[in-house]
Amino acid sequence: MKVSYERLADRFVQVPLALDGVYRTRLDANQVYRGHSRSPTRHCALIIALQGRATFTFNSTDHYELFPGKALLGGYRMQLDIEVGNAGFEYCLIHYLPRNLKQSGIEPLIEVNELCCPLEPPLMQKIERLQTVTSAANSMSSFAKQTVFYELVNDILQAERQSQNRDSHTFIEETITYIHANYASPLTLSLLAGRYDMKPKYFSYLFQKFAGAGPIDYLIQYRMNKAYELLMTGQFTIKNVAQSVGYADAYYFSRLFKKYKGVSPSRLSGQETK
Repeated sequence: MKVSYERLADRFVQVPLALDGVYRTRLDANQVYRGHSRSPTRHCALIIALQGRATFTFNSTDHYELFPGKALLGGYRMQLDIEVGNAGFEYCLIHYLPRNLKQSGIEPLIEVNELCCPLEPPLMQKIERLQTVTSAANSMSSFAKQTVFYELVNDILQAERQSQNRDSHTFIEETITYIHANYASPLTLSLLAGRYDMKPKYFSYLFQKFAGAGPIDYLIQYRMNKAYELLMTGQFTIKNVAQSVGYADAYYFSRLFKKYKGVSPSRLSGQETK
């Protein structure tokens, strides 16, 4: 199953998880491990290849070649065989489960996904930190375990995003930075695409593939987030907030805000549009 990194990120936000064991395991060279051939897996897992090479086969049909730089996610209630290469295989294994297995939309987290996972120092430090906090038995350590796990998943999904967008991620990230710095200015798709001498339609396609939203929709969402922060302070009129995020027409701003945030700015701030 191939699920986009944006979809996986959304599921990690929306689906509460229970973490179980964290293991660092070494398998002997040229061996086949069939521990789950008759007894299906009881957890989902994040599997990060650390050394060597091995083939993971789920349900006798789906084959995944793991080596440093690759990770697998999911694999709940599946048969699993592991065939190890001639250099052995070492990996990090983190078990997890959705707290409610009947919750809709959990499929991306329980079916198998292959992800890019470069073994850079920050990622390795998180793996070591996760092992350390897992060994302690107290609430603070459980909280830290959950926190480090999500940080680790974020690093992997970011790496997958960059892997899938090698040719465009640099200028898209530059565009995102530009939007954050100039969101109150009159930005258009043609202006953003023109900064790279690209046709708007193709630029929009590349941006959406990377960011999960088109450039103008991303701009509006960012403006609405900034507006929300200002409105929550209770210190500014709706008209002032609208102008500060790039809208001269407060009524048009109010319609956009309600569309994106699900509540009118006047109700949120207790003000009438002025």
